[in-house]
Amino acid sequence: MKKTKKLKQNWLRLKPEIKEVWILSLPAILTQITTIVMQYIDSAMVGALGANASATIGLVASSTWLFNGVTYAVSSGFSVQVAHRIGAGEEAEARNVVRHGLVASLIVSGLLSLLGVSISGQLPAWLGGEPGIRKDATLYFFVFALMLPFSQLNSLSSSFLQCSGDMVTPSILNAVMCLLDVVFNAILIPRFGVLGAGMGTALACAVISLIMTWRCCIRNPQLRLLHAEKGHFDGEILKKAFRIGTPVAVQEVAMNSAMVMATRIIAPLGATAIAANSFAVTAESFCYMPGYGIGSAATTLVGKSVGARKPEMAKRYGNICTAMGALFMGFTGLVMMFICPVVFRILTPDATVRELATRVLRIELLAEPLFGVSIVAAGALRGAGDTFIPSLMNLGSIWIVRLGLAVVLVRFLGLPGMWIAMAVELCVRGLLMLYRQRISSYYAHSPKRTKTK
Repeated sequence: MKKTKKLKQNWLRLKPEIKEVWILSLPAILTQITTIVMQYIDSAMVGALGANASATIGLVASSTWLFNGVTYAVSSGFSVQVAHRIGAGEEAEARNVVRHGLVASLIVSGLLSLLGVSISGQLPAWLGGEPGIRKDATLYFFVFALMLPFSQLNSLSSSFLQCSGDMVTPSILNAVMCLLDVVFNAILIPRFGVLGAGMGTALACAVISLIMTWRCCIRNPQLRLLHAEKGHFDGEILKKAFRIGTPVAVQEVAMNSAMVMATRIIAPLGATAIAANSFAVTAESFCYMPGYGIGSAATTLVGKSVGARKPEMAKRYGNICTAMGALFMGFTGLVMMFICPVVFRILTPDATVRELATRVLRIELLAEPLFGVSIVAAGALRGAGDTFIPSLMNLGSIWIVRLGLAVVLVRFLGLPGMWIAMAVELCVRGLLMLYRQRISSYYAHSPKRTKTK
């Protein structure tokens, strides 16, 4: 009787917090859905051109993730500070963080864009791509590199809005970006082929990034930059952004570099294997959309709780979000297990590619619940400012476990060997992140305050 009463009391206490997590997560999940739908659209529209066209995008996909990972790290460095400031009721300081973030991110993304343009001609050859697909791969990556400042702007403004508690605006605008991508692709792919897909995505991103920035810096009541409010340079903001963002950047660079290495391991298997791998990755992205959506909510809720000096609440939010991430990603993985043959029929007319993609994806789907744990726990720890140790854990997991196993297994099993290695590594990563979340002391520390000048 006492146990039943205690469980009821715990549920009544947790129910409003679970509801708050869900309210914040749902728009973020919808944002992830629109991003993934864009990937499906590009893959399906390019897939209709044949296996070689799909292999072209698949060849440079890991490199685009690498560059996007750096922009994501820059956004994390500043957006976490915005969550802390808003949680502490320091809205003027939050707006000052926004100013610093906009300037710093545009400088970093501009340099990344120049780097991407400069290496676009040699990249497909470095990745071991077949001569027949190198030219289109170069053009596609060149357009992607030009788009990076807009992509950074979109990521940063979206993160700021989410950390202020506005999850709806990024969801709506990213849904519109998805529609624009369809329109631009329909116009440009028939004329320019693979290059048209890159141009369509770049144009859609450019339009929405400008609107997203306007909503953040002009319309948002907490973050809008006021003419009467004089901004001041604060080196502590940049130092903290560097301290939070650098481990995330190193992690993203190293993890995506590992994906580039994985592409090199797969490339000798031929265009069919590259295309199947690319389609399987695209299809699997549907499964982890709840994880990244709930992870965004975890960063916001934990960040605000830490900023308000409520460590116990921060812990509870982190635990609730992690459990929800595992449950939701386990469910989406189960659904994809059954529907993936239908998904691949939409993405490509090539029966051989479809069969191979289905086989390898079903191997990895078994690891989705622990993959969900790794994503959401990382988001919760990021909200608390704990990024260094989790980054080291992720690096060790992907470089030692995934690539170490892949080198051995691909030699004997072909592409399925890569996906077996991936499934094992995701399970290891999830367990490591769960352990880190349990022992992390960062929830007990409130962020340091800087005096307003």
